[in-house]
Amino acid sequence: MRRKATTSPRDRAGWPEAERRVAGKLGASRSACTLAAFAIAFATGAILSSAPAAAQSDEGVTVTHGLFLFGGLQYGPDFKNFDYANPDAPKGGAVVLSANGSTFDSLNPYIVKGTPALGLGFMQQSLTTDSLMVQNDGEPSSEYGLIAESVAVPKDKSWAEFTLRANARWADGTPITPADAIFSFDILKAKGLPLYRNYYRNVTKAEQTGPRKVRFAFSEKGNNELPFIIGELPVLSKAYWSGHAFDETTTTPPLSNGAYKISKVDIGRSITYERDPNYWGKDLPVNKGRFNIATVRYDYYRDQSVALEAFKAGKVDFRSELSAKNWATEYDLTAVRDGRIIKQLTHPANGDNFQGFLYNIRKPVFKDAKVREALGYAFDFEWANKNIFYNQYARTRSYFEGTELESKGLPTPAELKLLEPFRAELDPRVFTKEFNPPKTEATDASLRANLRTAVALLNEAGWTIKDGKLVPKQGGAQFAFQILTADAASERVVAPFVNNLKLLGIDASFRMVDDSQYIARVQNFDFDMIIAVLAQSLSPGNEQRDFWGADAADRPGSQNYIGIKSKVVDALAEAVIFAPDREALITATHALDRVLQWGFYTIPELHGLGARIAYWDKFGRPATLPKHADPSSTPWPYLQNWWIDPAKARALGGQGASAAP
Repeated sequence: MRRKATTSPRDRAGWPEAERRVAGKLGASRSACTLAAFAIAFATGAILSSAPAAAQSDEGVTVTHGLFLFGGLQYGPDFKNFDYANPDAPKGGAVVLSANGSTFDSLNPYIVKGTPALGLGFMQQSLTTDSLMVQNDGEPSSEYGLIAESVAVPKDKSWAEFTLRANARWADGTPITPADAIFSFDILKAKGLPLYRNYYRNVTKAEQTGPRKVRFAFSEKGNNELPFIIGELPVLSKAYWSGHAFDETTTTPPLSNGAYKISKVDIGRSITYERDPNYWGKDLPVNKGRFNIATVRYDYYRDQSVALEAFKAGKVDFRSELSAKNWATEYDLTAVRDGRIIKQLTHPANGDNFQGFLYNIRKPVFKDAKVREALGYAFDFEWANKNIFYNQYARTRSYFEGTELESKGLPTPAELKLLEPFRAELDPRVFTKEFNPPKTEATDASLRANLRTAVALLNEAGWTIKDGKLVPKQGGAQFAFQILTADAASERVVAPFVNNLKLLGIDASFRMVDDSQYIARVQNFDFDMIIAVLAQSLSPGNEQRDFWGADAADRPGSQNYIGIKSKVVDALAEAVIFAPDREALITATHALDRVLQWGFYTIPELHGLGARIAYWDKFGRPATLPKHADPSSTPWPYLQNWWIDPAKARALGGQGASAAP
């Protein structure tokens, strides 16, 4: 299960902007979500609620208003609103956000073709499209009914049946039906982004089982996540799309069913959403006190320095700052000092996404783990943090950084039960040493010591330096590879790394391509090395197959960018997916983390010390903020619980991107 984004990232700020922009197309995670026009973390998982609201039938079928993975639901069936929403919040006003991408040319976010506008989202990040269920950003791994009023699941979890709300409506007033849900599943799996085919691959059939009921059958039993996964299904209009080509880009707003409708489109420049006063779900407990701002507009800026100046000038209301340099040097403003602009470092309780240099081990030069380990000694994080990033980052070491899922110390007895059967195939250090990436003192002397270690490892792997070039001992071409990116800004991080690699005799290079070429090449594994974020969640599950599984290694569009084919990794991923309880999940994830770390499939890079936000002081906020909402992937999910405070807006005296309501 992935709650993150979108997207869109936990450090977020260290990830080149263009990579964030294309993350959704590559299937990155939700928050994080990702992450970007799409959120980087969207996969999730759950088992059935055992809360008092869940009714158990004689056939062992549980009917409930919500799903959760472990523990219990925070809210019962009669809850009034999420505690991070203010049901008395005033409605109205407008917000202008900057879209940190070059352009958009489509209003269909679900297909490969085109670049969709921000705000359309997918899964549960959309302003315009509701899903069967909706996540609660105040608790991990839970969903509550949105279009669906309840869900029924048998004890063996072989299917899930959703009962749609009788009052669920499209924007034109027509009912949302089981036929729409079935159509949505079928069309996304057949013609949607490649990630949908993998995401729903264990969902084999959708059928109508009653006037308002739709049942989804699963290919395997006991998979706790599958009901949750299908709960995220965005529901699209069968009637509308039957008359339009789903797999083509469009600039005509599709029929919506969400809180907002598209009101104005200026292709490549801006998109405006207006809250629908007739929105069918506005009084549901999951929506009460949310979606308070009447107008949401995204303005597009090709140049990020221009976008920053637009914010300073009051043409943009809210900014997620992705640049450490900007955060350190560009906010010494009168408006910050006098409180008209609020500058904050927030700390979403989602852990820190893994970010690093990913090897493509399909390439012969990266087959040997000893070679991959050696190259890690050429990346000097400490120097980069001091000289480039104003000491605003920490070094990433785990694929589940900053959570209880992160492996530390030595394996526990429970972990050893999972690892021992594979001892002969694993690096011995899995059992004897905590993994930590190489470090320096940000000095030339400490870097030279690391490079000497790298040379020794390369020598053990059959390479030697001859005439300044690293070549095979038995003769052959110089060791050479290219780092592929979609953003010139990443050069300041990559260039010092490349220079250090050259000291090892490696012909390393850096190449920037445009978004579309980058997407195509990464989806087809046509690269040597990339910089990427692998957004994990607090409850990992089925997406682990797509990250690391042998079946995904040769499947274009999967997230196994590295090309891992390991029966050990596969077995541990399955242990994560089928963990019967939270303790078993933590154990399996620790074991998987250790094997990945000591496999040297990546060079861990960095993560931030919080999400950086700045905004004009025109907003009201609930007393309780959702601890799992992440403003760095895209601001809207964070702002959807805020409102425009008329008094504050008037006090700005016309400053900020919009006048007081």
